[in-house]
Amino acid sequence: MTSNAERSTEPWLVVIDMQPIFGDPSSQWAAPRYDEIVPNVRRLVDQFGERVVFTRYLAPEHPDGAWVPYFELWPFALDPANAHLYELSDGLGYAGQTVIDRERFGKWDDGLAEAINNAADVVMVGVSTDCCVLSTALPMSDSGVHVRIATDACAGASDTDHQRALDAMALYAPLVELTTTDAVLAAETAGR
Repeated sequence: MTSNAERSTEPWLVVIDMQPIFGDPSSQWAAPRYDEIVPNVRRLVDQFGERVVFTRYLAPEHPDGAWVPYFELWPFALDPANAHLYELSDGLGYAGQTVIDRERFGKWDDGLAEAINNAADVVMVGVSTDCCVLSTALPMSDSGVHVRIATDACAGASDTDHQRALDAMALYAPLVELTTTDAVLAAETAGR
């Protein structure tokens, strides 16, 4: 990954997996508070403008390794009839934005680092707090990026799981900072 000397100082927003597979109440992977976080995600997308990257989780066409028993538990996720669930949710303003597709929970890699202009500071939002957000935030912060989690713009598989993931990420302070949408927006406004 990129060294600090090469990092952009302008903060970026990374929106993790805002997709119907995690937002549609009929999906087995639905995050119950998904609809509640959409307005905050949208506010942040609007504020960050061109400095936004969206990620999408895609199930592998042919799972291998540990993914085989995983998808035996969740066969609906491999059903071609459910392919539409993997699109990005409507109304989030992603037209023209960069979209990173990955067949794994964690999205942090050289491709995402390049997409965010090797930013030294990232605000992260999305779903699920206890899976893809956590799996992306920890390796991102471990590479030296300051990660701010807007807690009211993230949703977990349950309120308990959401809080447990936030508690785990708080252990990584000051690499990972728990914050709110309003605090991020205030900092962005003050910085301009």
